[in-house]
Amino acid sequence: MTDRKSALKKAGLKITLPRIKILELLQLPSSQHTSAEDLYKQLLSKGEEIGLATVYRVLNQFDDAGIVTRHYFEGGKSVFELATQEHHDHLVCLDCGHVIEFHDDLIEDRQRDIAADNGMSLQAHSLYLYGRSLDGKCNHK
Repeated sequence: MTDRKSALKKAGLKITLPRIKILELLQLPSSQHTSAEDLYKQLLSKGEEIGLATVYRVLNQFDDAGIVTRHYFEGGKSVFELATQEHHDHLVCLDCGHVIEFHDDLIEDRQRDIAADNGMSLQAHSLYLYGRSLDGKCNHK
């Protein structure tokens, strides 16, 4: 609990029960790349009385404070993951929406080279790849 409180304080946010509960869920591996609606459903299943509007508000505050990163994958729905992770890119299944995180040094080097070739120093980037199963059968469902 102390780590969560210090993360909120460091971000300049008051320590409230909804913020702590949402941060607890976001720290679970199963909650990476999750939507506000899915977090809300998880809270409901745990008997927490936190409204959907509060979940949206807290996620926006976390995004503004740099606690989470918001992604807009195919389908237009925002999903969130903790911002404390090492840099990685994303491969998204177009059949079910499953997200695979990956890191590839060759891709990272090539992106820096492209920036340098264009007279720029790469400061940040995000790479989303979208695909379907080669055999036509989604293995993530």
